[in-house]
Amino acid sequence: MTGFNTKLVFGKGLNQLHDNNTGAVNVPIYQSTTFAFDDIDAENKYDYSRSLNPTREYLEDQIAVLEEAKHGYAFASGSAAIHAVFTNFKPGDHIVVSQNIYGGTFRLINDYLKKLDIEFTQVDTQDLDAVEAAIQDNTKAIYFEPIDNPFMKVTSIKGVSAIAKKHGVLTIVDNTFLTPYFQQPLTLGADVVIHSATKYLGGHSDVIAGLVVTNDDAIGDQLYFCQNAVGGILAPEDCMLVIRGIKTLSVRLDRHVQNAKKVLDYLETKSDFINRIYYPGRFGDADVAKDELRGSGGVISFEVNDRIDPKKLVNNTKLIWLAVSLGSVESLIELPYFMTHVELPVAEREKVGITPSLVRLSVGLEDPEDLIADLEQAFQIAEK
Repeated sequence: MTGFNTKLVFGKGLNQLHDNNTGAVNVPIYQSTTFAFDDIDAENKYDYSRSLNPTREYLEDQIAVLEEAKHGYAFASGSAAIHAVFTNFKPGDHIVVSQNIYGGTFRLINDYLKKLDIEFTQVDTQDLDAVEAAIQDNTKAIYFEPIDNPFMKVTSIKGVSAIAKKHGVLTIVDNTFLTPYFQQPLTLGADVVIHSATKYLGGHSDVIAGLVVTNDDAIGDQLYFCQNAVGGILAPEDCMLVIRGIKTLSVRLDRHVQNAKKVLDYLETKSDFINRIYYPGRFGDADVAKDELRGSGGVISFEVNDRIDPKKLVNNTKLIWLAVSLGSVESLIELPYFMTHVELPVAEREKVGITPSLVRLSVGLEDPEDLIADLEQAFQIAEK
């Protein structure tokens, strides 16, 4: 099998973990904590589900196939996956991090990892000169999100990974916003790729999950050690929800992008109310987006001007839910300053340009005309 959509449906292979006793077309949920041995001296592949579970194994192989990776690992959340990756570092190590990162990652770095004497320097990863200038003798990795959150700016994985390889450090990418359908970072030079599978991969707001892939055997061994020793693994029934979501990934993302473009067209007519619209490939990053992305995703951010009360705007959508998260079938709207990025101190939010007037919209799969009508009536209510 070589086609991406076929891999979405069948994972690693047509007959992997199928229940041949019943002919079930879906991977069974192996809801068992332990597995019997045939003999005391036998070496069982499965012995205890924290160490390895057949349903989780299917998902881990599935994401590895989609990312063209040797190793895949499933964790209980995206945050657990990020933490597992950071266990590859020790006190005294230094990591270059993008200035705009997921709020939970910011919290993990500043409230936990720095206490372990791991050092961090934040830079604008679109500025490759700044990335290289931040590298020190003790630098071990560069960590970033190819799609900046919440400003949707595109960072070149090829550019960053070239610098990383020059200096002998790792490139770690959180590719939640794009998924392997729109970008496969390992093929562009990255060493480790993280996904919050809670978002587009799961796609239905019904499961929290994290995935990591790598081609590096040593990193893979550490990730497995973290799974087995710390125990933050994804439960079998949750694995099945992600497996199910992945099967429809491409058709959903095609619709997300189609809807997002129509909503973008509408928002561009609201220049009396909106100062700026953020979407991948719109602000000096078009060449990178064209070269490294196969699609731009379904998240749009925009900054309203003084004629609009941003809180009234998000409080008065009827169809679009006021909620954090993104990448689900339903559309979600929020104010990053008060919600997704509230973990950042006010000074940090202001430093990177996250203001109370910034709105983030995750465009879902509804009829775009209904979404536009909902935004229009909310704008009318929010006008001062």
